[in-house]
Amino acid sequence: MEQIRQKAVDMLGRCPVVMLASVDEEGYPRPVVMAKLKAENMNVIWMATGTNSEKTGHFRNNPKAGVCYTENGDMVALTGRVEVISDLEVRRALWQDWMLEHFPGGVEDPEYCVLKFTAEKATYYIANEFVKEKL
Repeated sequence: MEQIRQKAVDMLGRCPVVMLASVDEEGYPRPVVMAKLKAENMNVIWMATGTNSEKTGHFRNNPKAGVCYTENGDMVALTGRVEVISDLEVRRALWQDWMLEHFPGGVEDPEYCVLKFTAEKATYYIANEFVKEKL
C-alpha cells in the first residue's frame, strides 16, 4: 500500500492542475479544473478562487468534495471536505503572481480566497493496480 500511495503523492507533485468537484444545490457533482497552489502529500490540497464563485457557495453550503488527477493513464480520486479560507496570512503565503489576472487587487483583493481540500478517502489506479483506502 505504501508504494502505490507514494506513487500517487509523486504524481500529484507533477500535476499543475486537479479536477475539483463540489455538490450543487440539487445534489449533483459540479467538477471544475483548478490550479493546484500547494499539496501536502495527498492529504491537503490548496487552490484559489473567488469568494463569490459558484463553487465557493457550494462549499459553504456543503463541504463535501472530490479531487482527481491523472498522468499517463494513471489516476487518483480523492474524497474529502473543503474549507473556504479568507485569512490574510494564509492567502499571502499561497499568493502567486499569475493570480493578478483574476484578483487585480492583489493578495488583499476581497474577492480572493483559498480552498483547503482535506482528503478522507483515496482510490488509486496506478500501473494497472486498483486500490482504495481511508486516509
